[in-house]
Amino acid sequence: MAYQWSSDLETGNMQIDTEHKALIKAINDLLDACNGGKGRAEVEKTVNFLSSYTKTHFAHEEVLQQKYKYPDYNNHKKYHEGFIAAVDSIREKLLANGPSIALVGEVNLKVGDWLIRHIKREDVKVASHIKNSTK
Repeated sequence: MAYQWSSDLETGNMQIDTEHKALIKAINDLLDACNGGKGRAEVEKTVNFLSSYTKTHFAHEEVLQQKYKYPDYNNHKKYHEGFIAAVDSIREKLLANGPSIALVGEVNLKVGDWLIRHIKREDVKVASHIKNSTK
């Protein structure tokens, strides 16, 4: 299942939206590498990028939340920590065992689906808060 960027994922914050697009591409690249039999080296490259970029993106979001005193910062940070743990767990499994049907399902559920829900439910609230704080 390929994840697509759509207007309902837009937060209105250019930095956040650009990074979300890159995360969605990284998830799709990982799924393609796992499903397409592209070999262990390509799977490792894509999962390592996803893991690293996730941490970078969340750090950027959290700096913005602190700068604009986002009231639900602590909960939002916990969501990020849970997602990072899920990505790292999948990364460890992929590096140890290679791709499998079960792991592809886990990437879809715990990474792709989670990110889409998180953007729609949480990140739009953050972006709205930032926008209202800069008026």
